[in-house]
Amino acid sequence: MTAVVSAPLAGNSAKTLSVAPMLDWTDRHCRYFLRLICPSCVLYTEMIHTSALVLGKSPERYLAFTAAEQPLILQLGGDDPEAMARAAVLARDYGYAGVNLNVGCPSTRVQRGNFGACLMLAPALVREIVDALAGSGLPVSVKHRLGLDRQEDYGQLADFVAQVAAGSCRHFVVHARNAWLRGLSPAANRTIPPLRWDWVARLKEDFPGLRFELNGGLDTVPKVELQLSRVDGVMIGRAAYHRPLFLTELELALGRRQAPVRRAEVFAALLAYSEDWGAALPAPRLTRHLHGFFFGEPGANAWRQFLGCARPDQSAAQFFRENSARLAQFGLTPQ
Repeated sequence: MTAVVSAPLAGNSAKTLSVAPMLDWTDRHCRYFLRLICPSCVLYTEMIHTSALVLGKSPERYLAFTAAEQPLILQLGGDDPEAMARAAVLARDYGYAGVNLNVGCPSTRVQRGNFGACLMLAPALVREIVDALAGSGLPVSVKHRLGLDRQEDYGQLADFVAQVAAGSCRHFVVHARNAWLRGLSPAANRTIPPLRWDWVARLKEDFPGLRFELNGGLDTVPKVELQLSRVDGVMIGRAAYHRPLFLTELELALGRRQAPVRRAEVFAALLAYSEDWGAALPAPRLTRHLHGFFFGEPGANAWRQFLGCARPDQSAAQFFRENSARLAQFGLTPQ
């Protein structure tokens, strides 16, 4: 991979580069893959509802992770402070680096449960939840939108932040779009409501003692560099999933690595990982996260077609071993 980047961004040592929590995408296998590509990123779990942890029979199913994924933040959904407190204690006991409250998801299911983006209408409850989470001793952050539906009022956004910050929260991750609760699917909510990056920069100006991380539409190095000059961090979503080596470009721009990542080295580590899992890791559970590994490169379509041949009755390690000749065509030869 080659990348043309500018000189390292000055003063970036305290700037956060993170990968967004993405439902059905950022499972533990995806996170391990992304960690191989981007050692400096903060990673997040998919959103997990507190009931799955405090009422379910097997929190291990949701909470287990590999130490290599650290720093890893558990994102929680829900509206019950007591359940949140219990979930945060579990997160602490499992060794998570922090907990994040989802106040941005606009899905119909989430609306029926009165959490996610709906909580922007209840800043006092959000503050109560944050305080409950903070009782675990873990760092707490809130991920939220600019507002709901077609409301365009910076004052309401600033009031939400001020009320929540009156409690234990000092870190806000802002998806710089509104959440439209009516008329748009969750997927459309990630693209159609207009981006307002300047509102997040304004929050940083108005609340200099708080930490603000910007999420939404950050898909080029220049865009990231501009926003990092205005806020405390950036969170990359779909671009990180569909173009994972974009994270390498960002690390180069931030001066956090000296050379692009080598695909062959990433694959070698991924192969060792799949062998450790053995039959417990069916091939499609891992290969579905690798489609963007050759994004923008010759042979990208052939790579995706190859991954599409993975079968559920094969382990990931078996799939790779049985296709060593095909992998060699991509410069990825199992040792």
